[in-house]
Amino acid sequence: MKSPFVNELQPNSDITALFLVQAKDVRQKKSGEPYLSLTLGDRSGDIDAKMWDNVEEILDGFDRDDFVRIRGRVQVFQNKPQLTIHRLQKVEDREVELGDFFPVSARNLDEMWAELQGLVAGLTNEHLKGLLEALLADPEIARKYRIAPAAKTIHHAWLGGLLEHVLSLSQLARMTAAHYPGVDLDLLLTGVVLHDIGKIHELSYERSFSYSSEGQLLGHILIGLRMIDEKLRGLPNFPVRLRTLVEHMVASHHGELAYGSPKTPMFLEALLLHHLDNLDSKMESMRQHVRKDKSVDGMWTGYLSSMERTVLKKDKFLERVVEGVPGVAPAPAIASVKKQESGSPFADKLKQAIR
Repeated sequence: MKSPFVNELQPNSDITALFLVQAKDVRQKKSGEPYLSLTLGDRSGDIDAKMWDNVEEILDGFDRDDFVRIRGRVQVFQNKPQLTIHRLQKVEDREVELGDFFPVSARNLDEMWAELQGLVAGLTNEHLKGLLEALLADPEIARKYRIAPAAKTIHHAWLGGLLEHVLSLSQLARMTAAHYPGVDLDLLLTGVVLHDIGKIHELSYERSFSYSSEGQLLGHILIGLRMIDEKLRGLPNFPVRLRTLVEHMVASHHGELAYGSPKTPMFLEALLLHHLDNLDSKMESMRQHVRKDKSVDGMWTGYLSSMERTVLKKDKFLERVVEGVPGVAPAPAIASVKKQESGSPFADKLKQAIR
């Protein structure tokens, strides 16, 4: 196992370590000489790196997505760690443990796949069940669905992230469908499984996460609709109107035209899918942003561009409150707030989940 990982780097320390080059940019000093601006990473995170001297010697010796061994010094610049590189050497793939460099879900991939298959097996609508079984039985789809990230950077951006996101949504779908009369749970769960299925081809995730050419040209909504169409050709008895509902859920799940959906949600399950997808992605995005924030000091993160805000580091904020007001214990005070009965199945399930 490699050492140190990015999340183990300490300011004002000299290191020798292996990293994956996630970004490479050649820039110019005021003197006109080139310098390298890199983003180096491993499975624990990434760090901004600069190489100021002797750049011409190694400039063409490595590229993005290569592994490199560097010797340098970790410093702090604008309240964030930055690595100044003194020496850099490309390393061959056979010399590294690939698992040290690619973020992967904390959940077991086999267990998640089995959970997804159990979800499909539990559907009572045989037409929807048959469609999902046809898709997940395709060897290429199954292989990629198991390991694909849910996004390049915004949320669930790790191997297995798409599967983890879908299973999280399925739990939310069950709770909310029980709360709102008239919601067809089988239809909603079908939308959950299919809404992002095009991402298995939209994203490239063999090394660093990026967009495939197909992904850049079409996007995951169009790719997903094409995949569904291909499988429906083998299901001639699939009801035409039910097909239209499934396609609309995939087409509208971003919720607004401005966010890439060709249509806005126009029935209950489509609307609920959009809001659950938006909720789960934003919650995970905020959680990961706080966890991975590189700021050395302070209670606030750097700017989260996807949500257009900085985020409060709640634990540090509460620690400051305790330090500033002797005797105050915010955590018990929060926990002591009385829970009010709502009589709603959704509220009751949420209470059970947070106890």
